[in-house]
Amino acid sequence: MKIDSEKEKKLISALNKLKSLNLQNPTLKNNLENLSSQKNQLEIEKKEIEQKYQNLMNEHSTIKQKLEDIQKQKADEQKKETEFSEKIDELNQETDTLLDEIDKWQM
Repeated sequence: MKIDSEKEKKLISALNKLKSLNLQNPTLKNNLENLSSQKNQLEIEKKEIEQKYQNLMNEHSTIKQKLEDIQKQKADEQKKETEFSEKIDELNQETDTLLDEIDKWQM
């Protein structure tokens, strides 16, 4: 019985030691807090970067549309210039024809 009683005392002593153990590691706790803080900061930075990216994409779309408009305007101007040159050529030909007719009549 003495052996059972000694075992019981040792078991009670071991249980008391286990109860008194501090299972929290302050270094680990500080590391976790630091990681949490860094995570929060990174999330904030990520949101800011995503917002800047979205702004840049919007600006890109706007600039792209303006460029397309300018290119279309330039093409229209070139078309008008070509048409104007053709009309001038037609008028020159008509003038030449009229001058030829005038020369015929004067002879």
